[in-house]
Amino acid sequence: MTDDSRSRRRSKVERVIAEYGLESWGNRLEAAWVGDGTERTSLRDLAAEFNKAVLRAAIRDAGGSVVDSDVDVLYRTLTDDDVSRSDAVRKRRELERSGVDVDAVSSAFVTHQTIYTYLTNVRDVSLPDEDGNDRLERKTETVQRLAGRTQVITESTLEELGKAGEIADREYEVFVDVRAICGNCGADYPIATLLEEGGCDCDVVDGS
Repeated sequence: MTDDSRSRRRSKVERVIAEYGLESWGNRLEAAWVGDGTERTSLRDLAAEFNKAVLRAAIRDAGGSVVDSDVDVLYRTLTDDDVSRSDAVRKRRELERSGVDVDAVSSAFVTHQTIYTYLTNVRDVSLPDEDGNDRLERKTETVQRLAGRTQVITESTLEELGKAGEIADREYEVFVDVRAICGNCGADYPIATLLEEGGCDCDVVDGS
């Protein structure tokens, strides 16, 4: 561990890796995002896979058996708004009866932006140069990098003010959510989703 890593506050991904014994996941996330000779994995998919690893580790720590298909179902039940409330409550109670602290596990889940911040600011990873056909992807990464930088600066500011006694000294988790609203239909999108989908697909009404 370097002097720099000892002096700064650990990122959420680092804390979760340490808490749930996921030490191999730093390298796995980096290799999957860069591609490492294979097809690259999106940040959104990386966040989902990391979160499933957290859930899998929590179940194992509680003495339960783990099957990947079961973890997929449980994760979807805990995170997908389309799942019925009764199913979500039932699965939650099953996990709690088996000794899993569902609230702690859910709070350990990360977003794709958190994964991006970890890879770029903690592990100092950058994507290899792409050809001219990947302009959209590069622009998306630029927006995410700026959001990640804002998140890091805000976390540092809160930590500094907390230590100075100017605000309550707590461990705050900062979210930076860059969104765009379509001027035609009013649909609200996370910026990464809007770019991935090629913009809003509403029908433009001719005002003439």
